[in-house]
Amino acid sequence: MPANNGSAGGTRLVIVESPAKAKKIGEFLGAGYIVESSIGHIRDLPERADDIPEKFKGEAWARLGVNVEHDFEPLYVVNADKRSQVSKLKQLLKDADELYLATDEDREGEAIAWHLQEVLKPRVPVHRMVFHEITMQAIRNAVANPRDLNLRLVDAQETRRILDRLYGYEVSPVLWKKVKPRLSAGRVQSVATRLVVERERDRMAFTAAHYWDLQALFDTGRAEERPRDFTATLSGVDGKRVAQGRDFASTGLLKNNDVLHLTEAAAGELAGRLRDSSFAVKSVERKPYTRKPYAPFRTTTLQQEASRKLGFSTKYTMQVAQRLYEEGYITYMRTDSTTLSETAVAAARSQAIKLYGEAYVPDKPRVYTGKVKNAQEAHEAIRPSGEQFRTPGETGLSGDKFRLYELIWQRTVSSQMKDAVGESVTVKVAGRSSAGEDVEFSASGRTITFYGFLKAYVEGHDDPSTDRDDSEKRLPNLAEGDALSATRLDVAGHSTKPPARYTEASLVKELEDREIGRPSTYASIIGTILDRGYVFKKGTALVPSFLAFAVVNLLEQHFGNLVDYDFTADMEKVLDDIANDRAERVPELQRFYFGADGDEGLKEMVTDLGDIDAKEISSFPIRGTDIVIRVGRYGPYLDRDGARVNVPEDMTPDELTAEKAEELFSRPTGARELGRDPVTGHQIVAKDGRFGPYVTEILPEEAPPAEGAPKKRTKKADAPKPRTSSLFKTMSLDTITLDDALRLLTIPREVGELDGEPVVAHNGKFGPYLKKGTDSRSLGSEEDLLTVTIEQAKQLFAQPKQRGRGRAAAAPPLRELGDDPNSKKPVVVKEGRFGPYVTDGETNASLRKGDTVEEITIERAAELLAERRDRAPAPKKTTKKAPAKKAPAKKPAAKS
Repeated sequence: MPANNGSAGGTRLVIVESPAKAKKIGEFLGAGYIVESSIGHIRDLPERADDIPEKFKGEAWARLGVNVEHDFEPLYVVNADKRSQVSKLKQLLKDADELYLATDEDREGEAIAWHLQEVLKPRVPVHRMVFHEITMQAIRNAVANPRDLNLRLVDAQETRRILDRLYGYEVSPVLWKKVKPRLSAGRVQSVATRLVVERERDRMAFTAAHYWDLQALFDTGRAEERPRDFTATLSGVDGKRVAQGRDFASTGLLKNNDVLHLTEAAAGELAGRLRDSSFAVKSVERKPYTRKPYAPFRTTTLQQEASRKLGFSTKYTMQVAQRLYEEGYITYMRTDSTTLSETAVAAARSQAIKLYGEAYVPDKPRVYTGKVKNAQEAHEAIRPSGEQFRTPGETGLSGDKFRLYELIWQRTVSSQMKDAVGESVTVKVAGRSSAGEDVEFSASGRTITFYGFLKAYVEGHDDPSTDRDDSEKRLPNLAEGDALSATRLDVAGHSTKPPARYTEASLVKELEDREIGRPSTYASIIGTILDRGYVFKKGTALVPSFLAFAVVNLLEQHFGNLVDYDFTADMEKVLDDIANDRAERVPELQRFYFGADGDEGLKEMVTDLGDIDAKEISSFPIRGTDIVIRVGRYGPYLDRDGARVNVPEDMTPDELTAEKAEELFSRPTGARELGRDPVTGHQIVAKDGRFGPYVTEILPEEAPPAEGAPKKRTKKADAPKPRTSSLFKTMSLDTITLDDALRLLTIPREVGELDGEPVVAHNGKFGPYLKKGTDSRSLGSEEDLLTVTIEQAKQLFAQPKQRGRGRAAAAPPLRELGDDPNSKKPVVVKEGRFGPYVTDGETNASLRKGDTVEEITIERAAELLAERRDRAPAPKKTTKKAPAKKAPAKKPAAKS
């Protein structure tokens, strides 16, 4: 229902995107306004052939939804699920004297407003109403100061939509033909996938280097001082710097020979020569330490910090932020800006003074300028809404909305506070070994004398080994020449590490740093590459699948320009130029699709596919072996001169080393003959298949017909089928015997008869069970399939049928993870019908590819539970039935 604050007919119709936004804005507008939502986009390019209007179906360009021969004119159709809402808006417009289009103030919002105007065809004055927060003052200001539609923003958004459609609809079919059906390519999603694949390639090519140094614990001998001792690391021997991790290349070799590379033996021998040495402070360098506040959040920094601190995915962060915005708690959450309005600055400074005192707030307000090139719309940073900020406790929020609001509030308030100041100290300690070697040890410390903004907020880091900005490391009060004694001298070994995989937070940062895509699209891009199976999560890390390697390989070799980082970034600049009236839509689309100035266009790229070798594209030799990884339609496998072995589903690309590949080939993969069935005489074999290990029988080939006799044709469905059965989870291909196999081949096993119907034991997709007619009951274990009796079956069927994960006796949890930060309830990992899952007692979420029972963390579990809650269907509205009308009292029959 629209929010109606108007008089009988209503004179001003205000259209926004969402019902929640309509409800909140409706509360702020007085008489004369009807606020209704479009429920998102009302029309778009056709998605399916059925969506194309009949008169265009014969056109060659119709499949694209864009007339590439006529100025790239888009074909728009009203979405089938929005037709009733469009009819409703048209009806409301009939009674309106003015139309206010109040969609979001960005390119997408501008485009939605334009589509509404095009479809509704209003005959009344139309106003574009814009605001960046949903408060009474902001909404009334927006009504009082409307503007016209910005058609340059509409052009830029339409160009983006057409570019993405042409890219996806022209390149995706190439993937279907050459890699695998139902794959997708996208202008930004394919580049994001390439980034993740390239990082994995770096990890696969990486060779670890091993190096050693000495860790010494030095004592000042001053018992009254705290601390009196400190740890220092060996940094030089005879004037030559000791090698550290940064001195090694990814090949495991030193970048240059100007450093001393200590082996474990050399480090141990040096430690022995230093046991009785005396040491003294060589130098003390003190520097002032200053840390300035972090800028207020923009979209990408909010996504990164919510990922680090709250464990939210980028998609979930934006969903929660959208609700906070629509409910009036924060400003618009899709922004490139770090600017705060004067009102917001005053609110932040006032709150900081109230909470921390005037000593923590600078005399002059802090001003932040955006670091993002080609920043789009002139929004503010993401901040609490209103002229006075509500503390998290004053909002009445709970769960994840409270946690995200608190993060935004802390960041905004801290941005107007003073710098943190202190002192950093570097100490050099000198000594001489028994062999006359001059050695040097180094130690660093930091003390914070005034915490400033760190009282309110400390930013997280992608690398967990990085020290927090508020961490301190105190050293004794040392001076040059102070004598020290080494109370401990240990040999410490180190290894270089491959580059870390991207997390959602670090991938967002990388995309933004390269100026690829827009902040508002990052959440959907990451969601797409996860949903398409190009990437999966292992903890918080994004791991590319072997399928992603094949797709990226094809795109790099045959569509290199389309996944070139600079080319993709330049396309964003073109869109910005269109928005700023520095370029025109049609010439840029002509250049992209048809080519120009000798550059090949998209159409030509996808026309001749004959030189694309599908097998070569999906093949990756393993270095130092004759083994090749191939990506087939049913998953990755290893190939060696025709011999094949499947790659385990949970194996990451960098784990598939030469040693691991040899190990996989050493496992029994072919048919292992177990012997003959004494009843049928058929050979029984054990195999490893797509769905796991199984046993089956080899049926004898049918004898060929006599010469001259007609061939007997047998339908495939009528041909005899061999008995087959999966191995139990407790069995393996290496140890299964003929007796085991013969017992397995009795499944499905008829147990007996009950109520005139046969009772059969089956091993199904969700576990072992008994079936009687249309009724079924679960069994406790796979072994029960072979032993359950008709008496036991009778008892099971006499019990009421249980549904859901609780159908079996409650098993103890596999792991306890801690409390869910949202529900505050303990989270455990359990084994269910569909595999392991996490639960807080109210919400269940299955573990995904890359998640393991042993490695899953409370942060990852909280993310899975949060996403599951968000996908849960809204509770159905129950409408009370009107009481039945009483039948009228019968009139007495007329007397005759």
